[in-house]
Amino acid sequence: MSMIGFGSKTIPSRIKLFLGLMITFAILPAIPPTHVDNLLSFATVILIAEQIIIGIMLGFVSLLVVNTFTLAGQIIAMQTGLGFASLVDPSSGMNVPAVGQFFLILSTLLFWAMDGHLIFLQFVVASFHTLPIGADMLDSLKYRELVEWGRWMFATALSLALAPITSMLLINFSFGIMTRAAPQLNIFAIGFPITMTTGLLIMWLTMGNFLTHFEIQWQRAIELSCSLMNC
Repeated sequence: MSMIGFGSKTIPSRIKLFLGLMITFAILPAIPPTHVDNLLSFATVILIAEQIIIGIMLGFVSLLVVNTFTLAGQIIAMQTGLGFASLVDPSSGMNVPAVGQFFLILSTLLFWAMDGHLIFLQFVVASFHTLPIGADMLDSLKYRELVEWGRWMFATALSLALAPITSMLLINFSFGIMTRAAPQLNIFAIGFPITMTTGLLIMWLTMGNFLTHFEIQWQRAIELSCSLMNC
């Protein structure tokens, strides 16, 4: 429902339901028995809602990790003039710059390569032991910690886009000097293609930092998930 990859809007709802059913049968032998007296009572509906909230929170953590780099790509695109090229984000259904879409695809592939989906499924199984059904789940979950962790999303995105932003600032400063020295130059006709070309070059030169930032952000997400699930 909310996990990156599985929760994409491009995946049909029937496939999601079938996948959820298969995961349920797969993890059923690993979870402790649950004692529910009346399946049609209001208390049972509350228990089901609590378990859904746990799953949504875990999926939301994975979504924050990937959207960190989508945000970094959007910042770079707006600063380099590449924001005019936009594509539809399959996970949210919104138009995002092509650079942000590229970072989204790259971070999603890294998420699968690092077995992120398997790790979060392990968290789901562990949550039935650390947050047993029927316990005071609403008191034990740390909602504020999840919200405050969002600052790492903006901090990591800004640090990843810091080199292109600084380079674009120096280039725009140079264009300002050229405009003052030669006012007859059409700085928009000259500077726009130079800015885009330079932005692509800087992205290529700084792409090696992408994996480092992803590993750090991924480790933070695992620590947050462990804290939320009381692991």
